[in-house]
Amino acid sequence: MRNHKVTLLARFVTSFRAAKNDIMKLSWASRITILRILLIVPFVSCMLKINNVEYGNTMRYIAIIIFLFMAISDGIDGYLARRSRQITRLGAFLDPTADKLLMTCACLLLISQRGRIEGFPLPSTVVVLIIGKDVFLTIGFIIVYFITSRFYTVPVLTGKIATVLQLSMVAGILLGPEFSIALPGWIWFLRVLWWSAAGTAILATLVYIRNGIHYIEEYEQSYGQEK
Repeated sequence: MRNHKVTLLARFVTSFRAAKNDIMKLSWASRITILRILLIVPFVSCMLKINNVEYGNTMRYIAIIIFLFMAISDGIDGYLARRSRQITRLGAFLDPTADKLLMTCACLLLISQRGRIEGFPLPSTVVVLIIGKDVFLTIGFIIVYFITSRFYTVPVLTGKIATVLQLSMVAGILLGPEFSIALPGWIWFLRVLWWSAAGTAILATLVYIRNGIHYIEEYEQSYGQEK
């Protein structure tokens, strides 16, 4: 029995060291991206309590700080990856995944009873269009992989603009109660912003679909030539 426990402990230590070595091998860009994904949990937790009278505005302020950190780090990890020339497949997969998870959670929370900001209602149509884009892209990613057996993740300018607008939209809504005091027309600016975010989401979806179709066509042509 004692030997069995020693063996289990030895396996645990070996696994821990292996995991530690794998983490140390990750680039700083990938580490920041993983941190962004992990921070979604406390962000969601705070958002679910922002309308709780017991906490006042404390939870909303904490949610704002976490969200702004994640939004800023989204640009930092991309900059570090390009500067150090450490653009990897893992990073190319994790970065958009982090954005999709964050935006999906943020949008769903902002239209929920527990996470909405009073006076700044995000239209459900905007949420459907933004999340629908990510659903279509995920389905397209899977289809491309099954056809080509390759991961195809090439960002486009329209997609980056859509992400920036979506992040700005969520930040603008979270900061709405404060900004509307200094800028009485803030709600109208937000309306323009969230419909622009929805419009660019649709446009980005069309661009990604077109690029995916072209990639599949090129793959099939090259595959046919090899035969």
